[in-house]
Amino acid sequence: MNPSSLRINGQRLWDSLMELARIGATARGGVCRLALSDLDRQGRDLVTRWGREAGLAITVDRIGNVFMRRPGRNDALPPVMAGSHIDTQPTGGKFDGNYGVLAGLEVVRTLNDHGLATEAPVEVAFWTNEEGSRFVPVMMGSGVFAGAFTLEYAYAAKDADGRTVRDELARIGYVGDEEPGAHPIGAYFEAHIEQGPVLEDAGATIGVVDGVLGIRWFDCTVTGMEAHAGPTPMALRKDALQVATHLMQEVVASAHRHAPHGRGTVGMVQVHPNSRNVIPGQVRFSIDLRNASDELVDRQAAEVKACADRLSRETGLPIRIDLVSSYPAQKFDRECVQAVARAAQRLGYSHMPAVSGAGHDAVYAARLAPTGMIFIPCKDGISHNEIEDAKPEHVEAGCNVLLQVMLEGAGVVP
Repeated sequence: MNPSSLRINGQRLWDSLMELARIGATARGGVCRLALSDLDRQGRDLVTRWGREAGLAITVDRIGNVFMRRPGRNDALPPVMAGSHIDTQPTGGKFDGNYGVLAGLEVVRTLNDHGLATEAPVEVAFWTNEEGSRFVPVMMGSGVFAGAFTLEYAYAAKDADGRTVRDELARIGYVGDEEPGAHPIGAYFEAHIEQGPVLEDAGATIGVVDGVLGIRWFDCTVTGMEAHAGPTPMALRKDALQVATHLMQEVVASAHRHAPHGRGTVGMVQVHPNSRNVIPGQVRFSIDLRNASDELVDRQAAEVKACADRLSRETGLPIRIDLVSSYPAQKFDRECVQAVARAAQRLGYSHMPAVSGAGHDAVYAARLAPTGMIFIPCKDGISHNEIEDAKPEHVEAGCNVLLQVMLEGAGVVP
């Protein structure tokens, strides 16, 4: 069989996604399967059972990352790996993360259906606690694997009830023996819903992802003075909220100035004392800045800080901006990106260049091995939401692209 004519079983992939989604299913049609919960254990058990049924050997490392291996003719070669995660947000959907894992499994099932052997091994991975909705930091398993932070730091992370990652991993039975990072990777591909509206708006089926935006998170505090809303004249007020709103507008304006990939968001605001007839004395709010390069996102941050300095001088109100988190921009391997584009072209799918505005396990994988991502559209660009949805034909198309790039990377034995 000519490998380029090979296609996955779209119905089987869809059915697997829907079966996994029943674990932690919510009343609104979404999924709540938090990392290291009992439901996460059930999801892990199901996916690893499917892996064993497909003839895959299972390895688990000490942070609970799971690797499912189909041997190659030359098993000394590092594997070509597909992966993502199966933990979800509290009000998550059926596709975020899960699609990348089950698409990798469908690639293996397709190879088995046709009796095709590969030169290099093929693996499917799912990483621990990508979402960060129960434990922080986000992308925990892949981050430990890549050496971004230590295993002990991850183990010590606690949820809202004081339970640690170490204890919860042990409780659900997913503390493996392998040292994180000891597992070789020849190349890594992650199929994912876009989580944004660009592909759908453009009418494209495949997003050829060339990288992930750099991210800077800040907490900003503007300090004024509480006073009675009636007796205090406008000219004599120290209104922290009015000053804060000017700075919030600069967050958005700076992103517009650094288009097309600039992003600026204020997503959390706390007003003190938050009373109808009291002038706000303090406002704390979050700042989320993103762009395609670290230079651009740092330029946005400098502009926001310069605006804060100006507003503070003009009003006399102290403004404090503290860095909370910083994630560098990550470019993907040029050959992996081109392989995705070639596969989409060969298969006749409409495709376009894309960037990821969200973090993914592929960010940390890219520090260790050539890495690429495949995006498919999601309805209205909605994700991290119970109404998250994707069309079956797009799910199938993205997996067909994944199949082709993994075959190209692993090589088909004649």
